[in-house]
Amino acid sequence: MFLAGCYNFFVAVPRIDLAGVLKRADLFQSLSQPELQTLAARTTRRHFAAGELLFSEGDDCSGLYIVARGKVRIFKTSMNGREQVLAVNGPGETVAELPVFDDGPYPASAIAVEEVEIAFISRRDFHAYCTEHPEVALKVLSVVGARLRRLVGLIEELSFTTIRQRLISVLVKLAQSGGTKTARGVEFRLPATHQELASQLGTVRELVSRNLMRLQAAGFIEVDARQIVVRDMRALAAELENGA
Repeated sequence: MFLAGCYNFFVAVPRIDLAGVLKRADLFQSLSQPELQTLAARTTRRHFAAGELLFSEGDDCSGLYIVARGKVRIFKTSMNGREQVLAVNGPGETVAELPVFDDGPYPASAIAVEEVEIAFISRRDFHAYCTEHPEVALKVLSVVGARLRRLVGLIEELSFTTIRQRLISVLVKLAQSGGTKTARGVEFRLPATHQELASQLGTVRELVSRNLMRLQAAGFIEVDARQIVVRDMRALAAELENGA
């Protein structure tokens, strides 16, 4: 019975189609099907459980990761243990493009937010493929450039805004992108815990919770654990524009 149960479990989990995963990645969308199949032959499957590290900051770069399923959090950790989230990448997105080319170590750590399946291409194989297909190397530059712009924006946000402003900005974006209008206001659920939200905002959990309570006391929002109701979107957005 046990063996039968194991067999059923394994056949219920489909193997990822490597060529299909590569096709969904921005880096490889210009490739033809035969070219994708050739690259897929150089690609391996990797599986990570929730909470498992793909790699740590400072590790030697072994290759390029393409997320097939699940989400990967990319982050840096300060000397005192505080975590700053740089990005959360999902299916079709690539991880570690830059160190694949500069021969340096991974500049940040990456961890599976949930169960993750990865299509992995070794650094040597990716170098060889980019030599054969220069358009892929140009696409890498485009992706890296977009990441750099996002990091510059993150630095500006951390340097020139308060925790309250950053929190309000996140709440407004979440309400606008995934909120539901009700008689009470715009309702949505925080996609992360207060601790994870603090890591994204460059602060600690206590300050996130404290500022949520202050916004609630001021009448802008209602908070029930991770469930949020923005009572007046215009007022909350104006609070942000006025330099809350």
